[in-house]
Amino acid sequence: MRLSDHKKIYFIGIGGISMSGLAEILFYRGYDISGSDSNASDVTKRLEDLGINVYIGQKEENIKGDEDLIVYTAAISEENPELMAARRSKAEVIDRAALVGMLMPEYKYPISVAGTHGKTTTSSLVTEIFLAADKDPTVSIGGMLPDINGNFKVGSKDYFILETCEYKDSFLKFNPHSAIILNVDKDHLDYFKNLDNIYRSFNSFAKRVPKDGFIIINKNIERSDQVLEGTKCRVITYGSDDSADWYPTDISYDSLGHGGYSVNYKGKKLGEVHLMIPGEHNVYNSLAAFALAYNYNVPVEAILKGIAKYKGTDRRFQYKGDYRDITVIDDYAHHPTEIAATINSARASENDKLWIVFQPHTYTRTFALLDEFAKVLSEADKVLLLDIYASREKDTGLVSSKDLAERIKDMGGNVEYCGSFDNAENYIKENCNPHSMLITMGAGDVYKLGEKLISQH
Repeated sequence: MRLSDHKKIYFIGIGGISMSGLAEILFYRGYDISGSDSNASDVTKRLEDLGINVYIGQKEENIKGDEDLIVYTAAISEENPELMAARRSKAEVIDRAALVGMLMPEYKYPISVAGTHGKTTTSSLVTEIFLAADKDPTVSIGGMLPDINGNFKVGSKDYFILETCEYKDSFLKFNPHSAIILNVDKDHLDYFKNLDNIYRSFNSFAKRVPKDGFIIINKNIERSDQVLEGTKCRVITYGSDDSADWYPTDISYDSLGHGGYSVNYKGKKLGEVHLMIPGEHNVYNSLAAFALAYNYNVPVEAILKGIAKYKGTDRRFQYKGDYRDITVIDDYAHHPTEIAATINSARASENDKLWIVFQPHTYTRTFALLDEFAKVLSEADKVLLLDIYASREKDTGLVSSKDLAERIKDMGGNVEYCGSFDNAENYIKENCNPHSMLITMGAGDVYKLGEKLISQH
């Protein structure tokens, strides 16, 4: 069925950042929206203020039987009483990815930004570019972008910019006109099991781009040919040198680590890019966004303006404030590659020491990448480890943060296992010197620790 065949849509897990954005997009397009979440939050309050009915607590009786379509997130288990009631109802029941797949064909140019890392930043850069060009895009991304006052925007039916996640093969339900593929790395191994399966998944996704569409792909992906095997659309590459269609030259960084470079397309220099976000990885994220916009005939001047305007989204090397002359940064990095990029950005600053408070995310990821985590974290001057945050997994005793601490020590790193927020807070107060940078890092709720410290300033 088409999305327009449904009128009353219910969201199980409506308080999630992606689900809430989709709920609002459909609400503003005239659908009757309601939903539930396990806990009240600023997001659920915002939805209620709009007039959307939100149940707190996921109970069987929330499902009234008059819903046309019920949508749930990947984090909802099959034993969830609300989902079980939904499956007994007469409504069509789908996951979030299937809903996005139903929504995409309603736009002329649905755009997917995919990859293991950098999706939020790159989709935000694409959004800023299209805003600067007055394209009025509809947007759904995974972070809070100030210029759209949230993580979504309801725009025209021409462009739909979508941050696209590979977890549980969700992007195989999408139908993009174009796609950016930033990188392919080991992650979500609780589902994919190994890197070969991840490559197969990205290849299946790439083949969903139609013949009249195009893919922007990082040529430095180790097995990029495997990702592109069997695709029928136009392929445009970007990378570190002129073997790619798009490449940067004259890369430089200011005292805050913000990059600048000359952007080149097939040997022709098109302009000078000036970033307001740090790190080498963002040079290439912005280059991918530039290439995509250029292929939609966005003027170079608007592309440069949009990139220069972007100052980051929440939880992406976000400056939170100062505590006793300690610079407090928060970052969502929860994979070794992302941590390395964040450390690279931090080292470009003028702080004396780099402290990281790391909250590992999921037991599966921590166990599978234990040595990689230890190696990259040992590069910091001091690491404080919190217990593993695992909202969708049970602790089977497979691995703990104490195990990670021992590996970091073995690699010569300076680490302290703290476990709890209170222990980490006390350790920081007693030991962290002024003029240091303190990064709260991870995909869980570690950001609360930094906010608490700042509130005591």
